[in-house]
Amino acid sequence: MKIRIGTRGSKLALWQAHRVAELLGQEGVETEIITIETKGDKIQEVSIAKIGSKGVFTEEIEEQLALGNIDIAVHSAKDMQSELPAGFELIAFGEREKENDVIVSHNKDFRLTEGGKPVKLGTSSTRRVATLRKYYPQVEPVSIRGNLQTRIRKMEEGACDALLLAYAGVHRMEYDDMIVQHLSLEQFTPAVGQGAIAIEVHQTLEAAKKEAVRRCVNHSPTETRLLAERAFLYKLQGGCSVPVYAFAQLNSEEELEISGGVIALDGQTRIHITEKGHPSAAESIGNRLAEAVISAGGAKILKEIKGEQGV
Repeated sequence: MKIRIGTRGSKLALWQAHRVAELLGQEGVETEIITIETKGDKIQEVSIAKIGSKGVFTEEIEEQLALGNIDIAVHSAKDMQSELPAGFELIAFGEREKENDVIVSHNKDFRLTEGGKPVKLGTSSTRRVATLRKYYPQVEPVSIRGNLQTRIRKMEEGACDALLLAYAGVHRMEYDDMIVQHLSLEQFTPAVGQGAIAIEVHQTLEAAKKEAVRRCVNHSPTETRLLAERAFLYKLQGGCSVPVYAFAQLNSEEELEISGGVIALDGQTRIHITEKGHPSAAESIGNRLAEAVISAGGAKILKEIKGEQGV
C-alpha cells in the first residue's frame, strides 16, 4: 500500500506532512509527499479576512483529492473551515501540541502587559487583534502574513517589535529560544483546532487506506477535543476571518470541558462561556456552548462583524 500525501509547501506544512509519513511508515505504509500551492500561499500581502475565510488554504488541495491525484491532505486543524465541501471529511487528528499563543522577539525583555508602553505587535489574526484591543489597547497591531521565517524577517526589518503566534508552529520550527512570553488561555483562548494536525480525504478514498490512516495517525483524546470545538465552530459558522474561538480539554475520562465565545472586532464586547459534559457527547457539548454564546449576545456580534467585513 502506498499513500500519497498532499500538503502546502511551507516549512511548517512540510514538517506536518513528514510527521504523518513517519507515523504511517512505522506501520510499514509507503508514502509520497506532494506539495500544492494554495490561494493563501499566493496572496501574501492581503489579510485572510479580505481574501475570504472559506478554503483559503485548502481549496486547491481539495481539488487534487477529488481528482484522485493525492490520497490524503495534511492540514493545520485551525485552517479548516467549519463546513467542508460535499464529499470531503476529516478522518484523523494528530496528537495536539501545546495550544497557547506566544510572543516571539529578539528582545528578551519584551513583555505584553496591561497598561504597558505603546508597541507594535505583528499578527494576521482577527481573533488576536480583537483580543489585543480589549486587554492591551496600547498595542498597535501590524498585519504580517507569510510563513514563520518570513514573519521573523519582517520583524527584523523593523515592521514590528514582536510577533504574536501559535506556540505549536514556533516550536515545530525550532524557534523556542525566541519565545519571550506564553500567553494565558483565558485571555488568548486559541482558535479551534490550534496545535493539531487534521487529515482530510475525499469520499472516494478506498477503505483500506482510510483505515490505515486512522490506525497510524489518529490520537483519540485530541479527536474528542476537536470534535467539540469544531461542532461549536460549525454552529456559529465561524471561519479564519471571524474572531470566534474555543478550547476543549479532558479533565478526566468522565468530563470534557470547553470554553469559547466571540469577541467584537473593536474588542469592546467579549462573550466567553464554559460548558462541561461526558466526552462521549463531545459534539453535543460543542453545540450547547454555541447556543449559549448565541443567546448571550453572540448572534448580534457575529452579525455586526460580518456586516463590517461585507460577508
